Amino acid sequence: MSSFFRVIFFIAAFILISCRNKNSENNEVNPETIYFDYKITAEEGNDNLTIVLQYRDGNEEGETFPIKEPGKILFDGKQVPADSTNMTGIFYEINKPIATFAGKHHIFFTDITGKEYKEEFDFQPFSLLTTVADTLQRGELFFELIGLEAEDYVRVLLSDTSFANDGINRIDTVRDGRIIISGTDLQNLANGPIQLEFIRENERPVKKGTEAGGKFSINYSLKREFILRD
Repeated sequence: MSSFFRVIFFIAAFILISCRNKNSENNEVNPETIYFDYKITAEEGNDNLTIVLQYRDGNEEGETFPIKEPGKILFDGKQVPADSTNMTGIFYEINKPIATFAGKHHIFFTDITGKEYKEEFDFQPFSLLTTVADTLQRGELFFELIGLEAEDYVRVLLSDTSFANDGINRIDTVRDGRIIISGTDLQNLANGPIQLEFIRENERPVKKGTEAGGKFSINYSLKREFILRD
């Protein structure tokens, strides 16, 4: 490569890197193109529930960036500091005990122009009313869940220790709190240890956002283990 083209290459690389760095700076982002990415994850038996708030440039694939003053993020009235990792980018994280988190909560986002966006949500965990025995025989399995709507949806995961089987991974309709796993379904599982997991995956658009919009997701899961026998 000639000296001339080498100089052109480095100049182009410098411009590209500079543009990427600008995209991550709050003062280079149009406030109306901020995409809100809100996630809540929790698991029965784990004391901590995690809320992760991220702000992206343009859409859900956009780069994350910190909110500079006078912008700020408040969760239930308390300001949340920024954090970051190489993998996830800039984020705002809150950890709360699940036992006291049920009920209504709100997120206040203020952009650098002072414009406020309030997102409210109601967190309600669900639980498994059915006692799962240590060993279950093949046949129809009946489970009763409480804390869901009269008609709701949960992901059902059943897996064994065999690499030869795909197990079960599907969204089931829950009516009046009941889920049935048929004997035919269990044909996909080998005898022995089985891990059962119910996951409620609730995702919706943010209620109050910018022109770019955003998404709000709540994932809550519970797990059980048992031995499957013929």
